[in-house]
Amino acid sequence: MKPILEVNNVVKKYGTKTALNNVSLSIPQGSIYGLLGPNGAGKTSLIRIINQITFPDSGSILLDGEKLSPAHVKHIGYMPEERGLYKSMKVGEQALYLAQLKGISKNDAKQQLKYWFDKLEIGDWWDKKIQELSKGMAQKIQFVVTVLHQPKLLIFDEPFSGFDPVNANIIKDEILELKQKGSTIIFSTHRMESVEELCDEIALIHKSNKLLDGSLIDIKKQYRSNTFDVGINTQDEQQLKDFLRTKYQIEDTFFKSLDNEVKLSVNLNDKPVNELLQDLIPFGQLTHFSEKIPSINDIFIQTVTNN
Repeated sequence: MKPILEVNNVVKKYGTKTALNNVSLSIPQGSIYGLLGPNGAGKTSLIRIINQITFPDSGSILLDGEKLSPAHVKHIGYMPEERGLYKSMKVGEQALYLAQLKGISKNDAKQQLKYWFDKLEIGDWWDKKIQELSKGMAQKIQFVVTVLHQPKLLIFDEPFSGFDPVNANIIKDEILELKQKGSTIIFSTHRMESVEELCDEIALIHKSNKLLDGSLIDIKKQYRSNTFDVGINTQDEQQLKDFLRTKYQIEDTFFKSLDNEVKLSVNLNDKPVNELLQDLIPFGQLTHFSEKIPSINDIFIQTVTNN
């Protein structure tokens, strides 16, 4: 898939501190790209460079094959973690002002704002001041002004911060719809469950270095351990365990279930999964059988801890 954004060997230093150390990324067009890392890893520095708020000490960034320049600002929508709305301005007045800064005419801005305000059921907020809104309500306004000019590239930094579960789900659905319409989205967050739900590709930055990147599925495959959680109702628990130990690595485990069965974690030791199934069936009724696929949270912790 063609990359819409290419980050090539970017270095950024603040005095003696290196924020980004030869970081390279290739972000496919039409994807949701998770930018992950602990606090202080360098994510915000990279986002600020892409938005041309600051500039790299060396390296280059290409947007749609062109070297990043001030002319590209209109093609990028950025929702920072620290929201940038003027608290004493009215919602509608501020939204119109920000839309026009992105090059939208006042009439077009009014039409598009009406569409979004109706869609998100916030039309009666038009004459309210930002300071009258809750954090979650202000978040919705920030989201609207970020996407209003229909940019090629959207950057969301902790977009669900301040939202209750219902409104977080509404914004998640809107992000997925934007992707379906062709937008490319960089998604920076500490909420790993959101990464699992939304992202096609991810990169993990730690201590200014990129530790891994690629498709979510391929990265999970790299970290899979060929281990399965097994639940079985059996009258011969000890005999079952003794037999399995002759062929596999096993240990007791826990997972939520409705039965009071024997629960085991079984590593196949490179044997085929069908062989394990055939070995289990004579001992009783299987109630649970699933591969232990590593979560992004597990991969994040393991990678950061080892580096």
